[in-house]
Amino acid sequence: MTFVITRSCCNDATCISVCPVNCIHPTPDEPDFGPAEMLYIDPDQCIDCGACVDACPVEAIAPDFDLPEGAEQFLAINAKYFEDPAHLDYAPVPVQRETTPITVTQDGALRVAIVGSGPAACYAAEALLDRSDLAVEVSMFERLPVPWGLVRYGVAPDHQQTKAVTKLFERTARRPDMAFYLNVEIGTHVSHDELLTRHHAVIYAVGAAHDRSMGIPGEHLRGSHSATEFVGWYNGHPDLAGTGFDLSCERAVIIGNGNVALDVARVLVSDVDELAKTDIAEHALETLAASNISEVMIIGRRGPAQAAYTISEMLSLNQVPTTEVVAYPEEAELDALTRAQLNSDPYSMAHVKAEIIKQLPSAQAKRRRAKRIVMRYRLSPVGIEGDASVQRVRLVRNHLAVGTDGVIVAEPTTQQELLDCGLVLRSVGYRGRPIAGLPFDGSTHRVPTRHGRVVREGTDEPVTGVYATGWIKRGPTGFIGTNKQDAQDTVDALLDDYAHDRLRNPQATCATLDELIGARQPAALRYQDWQVIDKHERSAPAGGPRPRIKLVTVEEMLKVAGRV
Repeated sequence: MTFVITRSCCNDATCISVCPVNCIHPTPDEPDFGPAEMLYIDPDQCIDCGACVDACPVEAIAPDFDLPEGAEQFLAINAKYFEDPAHLDYAPVPVQRETTPITVTQDGALRVAIVGSGPAACYAAEALLDRSDLAVEVSMFERLPVPWGLVRYGVAPDHQQTKAVTKLFERTARRPDMAFYLNVEIGTHVSHDELLTRHHAVIYAVGAAHDRSMGIPGEHLRGSHSATEFVGWYNGHPDLAGTGFDLSCERAVIIGNGNVALDVARVLVSDVDELAKTDIAEHALETLAASNISEVMIIGRRGPAQAAYTISEMLSLNQVPTTEVVAYPEEAELDALTRAQLNSDPYSMAHVKAEIIKQLPSAQAKRRRAKRIVMRYRLSPVGIEGDASVQRVRLVRNHLAVGTDGVIVAEPTTQQELLDCGLVLRSVGYRGRPIAGLPFDGSTHRVPTRHGRVVREGTDEPVTGVYATGWIKRGPTGFIGTNKQDAQDTVDALLDDYAHDRLRNPQATCATLDELIGARQPAALRYQDWQVIDKHERSAPAGGPRPRIKLVTVEEMLKVAGRV
């Protein structure tokens, strides 16, 4: 028997650290760890000890004889990864991470502020507080009254296993040397300078959750939205819960083919009775129950092999029982350029991705189910049309070519297609926003950094005591667990600076921070207040199938916490 990693893998490498025979790859020390879609267990090396199952924070690992329904393909996917000789060249025993001892001359604890409370922020806090040789105090700031960022407001509601990673964050949050300041916005209630004068260092982990525009005519017609808005709406984000979505049309079009695009498509066609077993926002559940949408088209500018979504997310589309997933055979067929590139790399997992699409039923065949998702390729939008609201989207057929960096790119042809629809959701990427008091690179939409240290624009000169991790540091790439290694790298840089006296000592005490926040934001909450909100949300279903019913306004949250 062997264990198999399935679709909800978070890539945080917790399983790797407990494996006694080093059979889970890629590891953080291996070159393909960063871009890996998921982790894989070598079926020939696994000794059936089960240590990884117990350690997995998202319950993504199962024995090969007891795989979840629909996960059988992951047996072949795990095995294929190890067909590549490069993936077999590893040490027979795991290499433990070495921790450099730190000798400090300063009195008192190292005080670090972390701005943000999502995965990147929580992994950074964990990396700091896990240092047994160092006294550390962490203050975490979140502008909303509730924590966990992207896990609460970005993960699809039908991916409850993925959200289980918050159990790790809760363990860190309960530590006595960890202080939470919720409903406190840095730059509004407390300035960056005021934060830095009360800590040795500040780590920004604020994400990059603002959408990119397509820059095409009609993009702002009624019925055209960003997928970011839609995801925030159905997840009950206070900033987006009041957004209106008209689902009275029969066809929706999603521009982009990353994981978010697939999440949105799946939610649009899922059975409402199944969604009612999740933590989807009540207002979204009611709107989806009245939806007329029966077809969702997902538009990708390149081919199936270049699609940005992961194999596991693609396979999850087939788990919607009322929906068929189809493709046009001529679009699923690989072009000559892609075939040549894949043939030169026979071990690429892109082969699997392309084969999954090729095996989909034809979109031209008679519909078998009430709803369907149509995967479209080599198309780009050039305009959205309609009198006052969306009525159609104009697409241009693309030709694939090799760019200057060797990557296959899409080039428009003269062939166009008009596609009738009543809803367009763009899912073409995310960007960060400037942070008051920090350098910002307008071309990359990130805070400029070197090894996690924030640097002055156009230089390698670090800003003393200021660091970044997560999407605001590296851009919107990777998965929840990718933030663990990223946060560790940033924390390593911070600790190195602390050990070499490169940080300034705080000029004020933590008590003055509490006084400042009390004066500027009387409605600030602490972690204990979040626990009250959490308990209220979990008890709201009153024994029903839903894990929680989310509060979706700041006012509701403050009222439950007893602050209004």
